[in-house]
Amino acid sequence: MGSLALWGWLLLGRGFFWRTDQRLPEHEPYHTEEGMAGAGARTGWPSVAVVVPARDEAAVLPESLPSLLAQTYPGEAEIFLIDDGSQDGTGRLARELSARLGGLPLTVASPGEPEPGWTGKLWALRHGIALARAHDPEYLLLTDADIAHEPDSLRELVAAARARELDLVSQMARLRVASVWEKLVVPAFVYFFAQLYPFRWVNRPGRRTAAAAGGCVLLRTEAAVRAQVPESIHQAVIDDVSLARAVQRGGGRIWLGLAERVDSVRPYPRLADLWRMISRSAYAQLRHNPLVLLGTVAGLALIYLVPPVALGTGVLGGDTAAGWLGFAAWAVMTYTYIPMLRYYRQSLWLAPLLPLTASLYLLMTVDSAVQHHRGRGAAWKGRTYARPRAAPETPDR
Repeated sequence: MGSLALWGWLLLGRGFFWRTDQRLPEHEPYHTEEGMAGAGARTGWPSVAVVVPARDEAAVLPESLPSLLAQTYPGEAEIFLIDDGSQDGTGRLARELSARLGGLPLTVASPGEPEPGWTGKLWALRHGIALARAHDPEYLLLTDADIAHEPDSLRELVAAARARELDLVSQMARLRVASVWEKLVVPAFVYFFAQLYPFRWVNRPGRRTAAAAGGCVLLRTEAAVRAQVPESIHQAVIDDVSLARAVQRGGGRIWLGLAERVDSVRPYPRLADLWRMISRSAYAQLRHNPLVLLGTVAGLALIYLVPPVALGTGVLGGDTAAGWLGFAAWAVMTYTYIPMLRYYRQSLWLAPLLPLTASLYLLMTVDSAVQHHRGRGAAWKGRTYARPRAAPETPDR
């Protein structure tokens, strides 16, 4: 009964997190050059600096960087790729791609090793933002080195931000879904993220729910300065959520949705690859609090594992009431997962397997806590952050 009641609340009372209709805001006045010159336009297309932190990204750069170089943006735009101590020739490859393909101007720079207390990505962003600000751009596009953009991606992001007067516009890139494990785990990753940070709540003025997707963040430079980004979040492992909270605290308006023109090209073919990706920051999201961990494990079990167990008990043990309650809860769970599977163009037969996927996430979360208490903390690209600081918590309102 408890699990079914929780699913009733999740279905109707958690910001309709399971729906996938939060897409880039409409911006009719800015769709065309004529629109930009018409009513509501300011002074034409603003200048943008694209900042790309990159560490050992030579494998994916040939798919992602050309998409940035080829942006059809009507205003001034340039790219700053920050090579964060790569050992695979990332910086050299970026220069070669730029020389061969042309397109937007590219600057490749390296900040050296991070100072104590900084995570690697934020250290690279600090250097890139400083270089970009010397050119006085109105907007910063912070995008990861494994993210590929459609040619009009930057144009659409800026148009939406200007039309809606948003200080931060972030899109959850469509992640790669090719291998069996990616099909099982990746759509659920976005589903669980949306459950934790309902996009509708993030996008509603006046609410204090704040989140962003670090792979694609368009940020007004003025808002970054006001929020003292990235210095104010320099230790954050979950940097995207911390960034959104900092901008919101600084009075900025934020927006988060699913992407149509932005895709991740990074493969996670094995379960071990996905396990590392998720477990490296799971315990940080729980603020490294053992009691919160216990509550999370209990909650995951009650919400996702109890329904199939109750159904099995009803069928095998003759407990009709338990069986029907378990079936009903599992049916609601399955229903809420279908929109995300459709967004990822996956078979709907994966929807009833959500309890299996949730059990994997439960184990990944526990493993994240174990690694933290062993002193290994969040490990990524050859660096280990023994005791990273979680994003400051902002309660919902």
